[in-house]
Amino acid sequence: MRIHVTFIDRVGITQEVLALLGRRSFNLDAVEMTPPNVYIDAPALEADVLEELREAFLGVQGVQTVTVVDMLPGQRRHLQLDALLAASTDPVLAVDDRGHVLLANPALIALCGREPAGEPLTALFDDPTLQSTLIEHGYRLPMREVTLGGQSLLLDATPITDAGALLTLYQPNRIGERLSALHHDHAEGFDALLGESPAICTLKVRAQRVAALDAPLLIQGETGTGKELVARACHALSARRDSPFLALNCAALPESLAESELFGYAAGAFTGAQRGGKLGLLELADQGTVFLDEVGEMSPYLQAKLLRFLSDGCFRRVGGDREVKVNVRVLSATHRDLEKMVAEGNFREDLFYRLNVLNLQVPPLRERGQDILLMARHFMQQACAQIQRAPCRLAPGTYPALLGNRWPGNVRQLQNVIFRAAAICENPQVEIEDLDIARTAVARQNDTEVESLEQAVEEFEKRLLEQLYRSYPSSRLLAARLQSSHSAIAIRLRKYGIPGKA
Repeated sequence: MRIHVTFIDRVGITQEVLALLGRRSFNLDAVEMTPPNVYIDAPALEADVLEELREAFLGVQGVQTVTVVDMLPGQRRHLQLDALLAASTDPVLAVDDRGHVLLANPALIALCGREPAGEPLTALFDDPTLQSTLIEHGYRLPMREVTLGGQSLLLDATPITDAGALLTLYQPNRIGERLSALHHDHAEGFDALLGESPAICTLKVRAQRVAALDAPLLIQGETGTGKELVARACHALSARRDSPFLALNCAALPESLAESELFGYAAGAFTGAQRGGKLGLLELADQGTVFLDEVGEMSPYLQAKLLRFLSDGCFRRVGGDREVKVNVRVLSATHRDLEKMVAEGNFREDLFYRLNVLNLQVPPLRERGQDILLMARHFMQQACAQIQRAPCRLAPGTYPALLGNRWPGNVRQLQNVIFRAAAICENPQVEIEDLDIARTAVARQNDTEVESLEQAVEEFEKRLLEQLYRSYPSSRLLAARLQSSHSAIAIRLRKYGIPGKA
């Protein structure tokens, strides 16, 4: 039976309560004193003895209540701590200031196959210097790789003042999940691919089919079309959706750095290397997806090493001699013509066929018709929120210029143009003069030989109709889109020889 006694906090009352207990021959398992409370755990206490004890306690000046409770506060905290540690899927252990294990959660016990309480860290980990290094640095070390029972893990130490530390072990892909989560600040799946044009709808339908297939995927398209968004969408619809998605831009790093980022490196691989080595993206993304952007820029050496990995899922870290095997789906993207590069001897033919098991072609912005205005409005909304200005909108006079521009930088260029306009324009309505493409259009016309104003207008009109006709493939639909008469549009379609029923 467990008893809770409350009393007023006066000098000497604690000693009187304890003396009263001392005069009785109780078998006490625990007594917790936290004035103005005392908790007593007496398992063999009978009900009639409890009543006599209650009267004795209440006879002490200042004692207010004597009640029966189900658990002592210390016991409750211990149970809560056990539950907290048991709920953690990551192995956790507490160590004292000498590096001996005080407490281990079930995940750690299952990993090492025994209860390690009382053992030094040197008895658990394969690294004989780990314990002394942790103690020497006061358990303040960056996350490092360790080996426990032949398994590679990442160790994170949290020092506890004058009491040792809490050590948490992570599977490499758990860190990959956290890195991946940092980039999830946008819509998931194909919601991120804005647009309703036939070109983008065709892409979405095909992408949804290949997303679920656990095979390498090659995504091709011009710069700025959103190839990484397509890759992320495919990952979000795949069976690997709950595992990491990590990306590497092959064009942004020199060969040596790209190799260590992708494959990692072993301890002492080179001067200045992180102590204990470093995990690469392939290990961090185990069970998930690695996206290789601009794979056409990869060096011949890295092409050969990637080919080996795609063959059997194995690789060696830079400077390492141990084979590492992971389960990763590789998605790749490029704006270059890989088939032409293969023919010219600039890209490995065998690697091309390994990467090109499945493929997608992302359409350029100029082929997406009405999506240009839809995306421009979305980016305008986004930009206003980002720079914290009052909402503004595009004037109808900007539509022909937006639709008629060739957009060599594609979606990325459109987003930048809209952002600049939102940042610079002081009016609630953005006019054609506020868009950089107005100057671009004029410069383009100046670069060509224009005989007259009528010729320039006709060239612009023809480009606009050709572009919109892909999304509105009839004179009536196109007339409704441009708020013009059917007969006027039909005449212009015939005039410019644009296919369709006029």
